[in-house]
Amino acid sequence: MPFVLTTAGESHGPALVGILTGVPAGLVLDRDAIDADLARRQQGYGRSPRQRIEQDRVEVLAGLRHGRTLGTPIALVVRNADHENWRWGMSPWPPEGEPAGKGKEAVTLPRPGHADLAGVMKYGLADVRDALERASARHTAAIVAAGGVAKAFLRELEIEVEGHAVEVGGATGEDDMRAAVDAARADRDTLGGIVEIRARGVPPGFGSYATKEERLDARLAAALMGTQAVKGVEIGEGRALAGRRGSEAHDEILRDEAGYRRETNRAGGIEAGVSNGEEIVVRAAMKPLPTLMRALRSADLETGEPAQALVERSDVAAVEALAIVAEACVALELAHAAREKFGGDAMDDVRAARRAYVERIPWSPR
Repeated sequence: MPFVLTTAGESHGPALVGILTGVPAGLVLDRDAIDADLARRQQGYGRSPRQRIEQDRVEVLAGLRHGRTLGTPIALVVRNADHENWRWGMSPWPPEGEPAGKGKEAVTLPRPGHADLAGVMKYGLADVRDALERASARHTAAIVAAGGVAKAFLRELEIEVEGHAVEVGGATGEDDMRAAVDAARADRDTLGGIVEIRARGVPPGFGSYATKEERLDARLAAALMGTQAVKGVEIGEGRALAGRRGSEAHDEILRDEAGYRRETNRAGGIEAGVSNGEEIVVRAAMKPLPTLMRALRSADLETGEPAQALVERSDVAAVEALAIVAEACVALELAHAAREKFGGDAMDDVRAARRAYVERIPWSPR
């Protein structure tokens, strides 16, 4: 059974939920490690005050006993501490009593760049909040929690996945990136940027060129493009390869006593949709966040009159947070590919299949 994650939950609802299937029995999970990833998602220069309200922790309601997976679906929950302030406005059932707290007024001012206008038109909504709550990046907390499970699984196969921000607002280097955030904050504006995810220890053979749905690069791109605010994905040197000659673009193949190897990795570890044994390198480009303290022009849904878009609490930049989410997305997709490749109902089966495969092919991780 493949690794598959299904999430549910709204930004200010009671909780975020993830159901993860395809995890073999016998995988040991570390709650502190998953909570550490959730904390990393909330950190980063330019994050909003909400990150001081929410102290994300993972709960497991099913699929785990005494820290070991059972081979059955895993139910993950991350509570929204801020829901207390939205109890009436985001009540799942018709609320009782007088309107109180946040979210009690209908939102009729859609924000450019968000799901607001498209969502109300698609689903026939009168209140933008019915669209924006699910479209919010808050629900990526459930993805990060599930990604912690995927990373634990991959470590058993000697695969490590790490993500980090490489550019914010066009600036590179920690000092320059922070300065860019400070300048945008002073202007009541927002910034985007670029994150990079690297996966080491992936053997040749994940994915397939047989169909486009099986191509590993396409699957990784889809996993990242499905993340809020991501507008572009590249594998390896990506767009830069388009401006080179073939003699400068491809990674020559060498052979030594350990197996086949490359001196360069312009392909980012994937050729023809299949991992080639080199480090997998993926980058994702994030647009500036659409919720601005200096609101953009919009039009009121009720009156059609010109207006300014809704202003809510927002980050100035969340690129470092995206790096953690992207890390989880890549880990989940690689775990899915590993399950396809090695099968197995129990971790002993998976480890044995991996050993047999690696012994068969002339490859040694570097």
